[in-house]
Amino acid sequence: MSLLGCPIEDIDTPALVVDIALMENNIRRMSEFFADKPANLRPHTKTHKTPILAHKQIAAGARGVTCAKLGEAEIMAAAGIRDLLVANQVVGTLKIRRLVALAHHCEIIVAADDAENVRAISDAAVAVGVQVGMLVEVDVGMQRCGVPPGQPALDLAEIIDQCPGILFKGVMGYEGHIIGEPDDETRYAGCRTAMTLLTETADHIRRSGLDVPIVSGGGTGTYKVTGTFPGITEVQAGSYVLMDATYQKRIPEFDCALTVYSSIVSRPSEVLAVADAGLKTMTNDMGIQTIRDVRGAELIRQSEEHVKIQLPGQSCALRPGDKIHMYPSHVCTTMNLHDRIYGVRDGILETIWDIAARGRSH
Repeated sequence: MSLLGCPIEDIDTPALVVDIALMENNIRRMSEFFADKPANLRPHTKTHKTPILAHKQIAAGARGVTCAKLGEAEIMAAAGIRDLLVANQVVGTLKIRRLVALAHHCEIIVAADDAENVRAISDAAVAVGVQVGMLVEVDVGMQRCGVPPGQPALDLAEIIDQCPGILFKGVMGYEGHIIGEPDDETRYAGCRTAMTLLTETADHIRRSGLDVPIVSGGGTGTYKVTGTFPGITEVQAGSYVLMDATYQKRIPEFDCALTVYSSIVSRPSEVLAVADAGLKTMTNDMGIQTIRDVRGAELIRQSEEHVKIQLPGQSCALRPGDKIHMYPSHVCTTMNLHDRIYGVRDGILETIWDIAARGRSH
């Protein structure tokens, strides 16, 4: 029996629930921001991992999508999305074979920070008769992947430009070391420093005679800066579409559209309740979740299958069988724990979407 058309209360728990109207408003708000900006929005699908949501973002004006991993890009390409950036290095024989195979079916761009990796992709692309777009990843302060700004980036860009089967497309850099900073002024100042390194590197490459059509960076926490920063052509914001409790504190103009729907399974005391959503249902890498429905209630501890809730006292009427909503502290990693999203509008289950790229970490 299909649950579609049933009230939300009929959904079994624990479950991921998205308020479709709030999600659509988030998509519209970000689209409207970029409508008159020189930069394009290329949203990161690592947040939702769900092709229909990527299609909704593109229909609202996004220029293709960003993927975290090759496996995620394969899912998006199979769903008909043609403009794909893998904002990661694709390394090793097996993955490179998959990359060049995918290039038969879409326009694919990958990040690179190593000359030998560039040559390996070049050889594989030539062998099967495709072209792969490539961005030089520049370390703009995160100290994760990427070559240093300036001359090292130019050196790698020239190698890419000389390799057959590869098209040099530009540069990318991620200011992830600053994106979680709660103070707006500090976060935006750090973002400007990082984007200055990236755009100056792009200019340095241009002075050598190479075209640099793409200068890609940014995220939800810095979109206001990166979306207007001179020289940035693409912004890889992702979390805005669904949001989470962590980002919502910094970017309040976007609503938390996604909740973990959970049932109370025990009320062991006046000040304690237990719900059926533990670490296997929602991650705590950015802190514990936030309860939406009960004023004064606080989540205090997660175990594998349970979460303990501190209640304001006897006046709280929660009982076993009651259902509550919780805002994830980190939407991206919580999404990866679930097979499907239950899409609700005005309290009625409208659709169920498979999270098709769940687990595609290879």
